[in-house]
Amino acid sequence: MVDSNNCPSLVLNADYRPLSYFPLSIWSWKDSVKAVFLERVNIVNEYDQYVSSPSFKMKIPSVISLKDYIPHNHKPPFTRFNVFLRDDFICQYCNKKFQTKELTFDHLIPRSKGGVTNWENVVTSCSHCNWTKGSKSLRASGFNLLKKPQEPSQYSLRLKSKNFPSNYLHESWMDYLYWDSILEKN
Repeated sequence: MVDSNNCPSLVLNADYRPLSYFPLSIWSWKDSVKAVFLERVNIVNEYDQYVSSPSFKMKIPSVISLKDYIPHNHKPPFTRFNVFLRDDFICQYCNKKFQTKELTFDHLIPRSKGGVTNWENVVTSCSHCNWTKGSKSLRASGFNLLKKPQEPSQYSLRLKSKNFPSNYLHESWMDYLYWDSILEKN
């Protein structure tokens, strides 16, 4: 039996770009094989491992592309990870870089004072700075903001995501994830 954690498939849109960069669009090998049989995807690349039954045998897809194009939303989704990515995983108060598990986000205008949860009012913060600031305004807390928060573009997040790769990147995925990277010169 194949371990689904060992053979995920990178899912590409019909134009051969990843369906999503953050989180990276991957499916389990079971979902990929099912989509192949339902003729919803094309196999672009395969693992050396097989899945089989008494009546068939096939290599497990490592990269698949959708047969029907799904239009991209040009605005990035407002997620905790995307806020951290926009801010380079740096606390916007103490200017220190942290791992994801050590970060939270802070409302510049606290929610208790009518602040909203959006790109312009939320910044990356370490737990210590967030606790210290509490429900005070930026001015009342005495903190200085590293940079004014704003909505990032999909393109800027995609560029930044290259510095924070997924925990699993199979070699067959590289041509599709970094297709717009500058090639090395000899």
